[in-house]
Amino acid sequence: MKDSRDLLYPSDFPSLKRGRLSILQLNLGYLCNLSCTHCHVNAGPKRTELMDSGTIDIVIELLKGGGIECLDLTGGAPEMNPEFKRLVIEARALGVKIIDRCNLTILQEPGYEDLAQFLADNEVEICASLPCYSEQNVDAQRGKGVFEESIEALQKLNKLGYGQGTDLSLNLVYNPGGAFLPPPQASLEADYKRELAENYGISFDHLLTITNMPISRFGAVLHAKGEFENYLQLLKDNFSSENLAAVMCRQLVSVDWQGFMYDCDFNQMLDMPMSTTLSSKDLIVSDQRLHIRELLEQSLNGWPIQVAEHCYGCTAGQGSSCSGAL
Repeated sequence: MKDSRDLLYPSDFPSLKRGRLSILQLNLGYLCNLSCTHCHVNAGPKRTELMDSGTIDIVIELLKGGGIECLDLTGGAPEMNPEFKRLVIEARALGVKIIDRCNLTILQEPGYEDLAQFLADNEVEICASLPCYSEQNVDAQRGKGVFEESIEALQKLNKLGYGQGTDLSLNLVYNPGGAFLPPPQASLEADYKRELAENYGISFDHLLTITNMPISRFGAVLHAKGEFENYLQLLKDNFSSENLAAVMCRQLVSVDWQGFMYDCDFNQMLDMPMSTTLSSKDLIVSDQRLHIRELLEQSLNGWPIQVAEHCYGCTAGQGSSCSGAL
């Protein structure tokens, strides 16, 4: 697979600095029951990287110190990490909001039959990937039969109270199926709600539109089709400076399965670790990484953020972050 990192630098993207840290996003590992074409993590059933119990202990200690309002759990399929349930229980006992980046099909896998009930019992917000309300489009991106399993999982969640206007939040995530920007979030959400309700009796709270990044697996697909440069230019042509104030890296830290910190999940996949000293023209790619244990003793407020050409993906058009359009 072609590495797109060298093509993302040098960059003229504006320099950024961190604000107050409120969201801790943990990648619990690259193990997943799916291998989606748009996946920037390159997750799949054969990956073995998983966050261990010692690193989970440090996370829990950090949460006890206060300040972290939201624990955002991602992967891979984060639920496949053996420490997933312990972490959820400990974090909820501390009053921390938890988001589970769920691919839905994991709720149907053997050995995970009780997972949906566990998430409901602990009031975990579910952020579920469903790249389209069309079976053909979803299966093309994620594999044959994935749409049907996803629909069954959503119906199961609805029966437990998710997406019914209760404290059990169910949000869906849309990723474009090719080298184009997401349509306006509000209008697409209306389409999703209508189609899923009429055809499958499914309800949910919000739709989050997330722009595909020209990195990892999706970047390799762009290269193979000769679309990489055109897609990057599309992102730059649609840059909006108004989105800079709301990009997720200002208040979020992304932590990899080994406990090392990055400014965002995309930088993690590009092996661009967080740095204490960084000018807007520097690109830090080294083994001198900052570990999450360092958050126990210092603040990140005002730290510089590593940027490169892929950052235009978060600021193009309506903007894009882990919470959808900006």
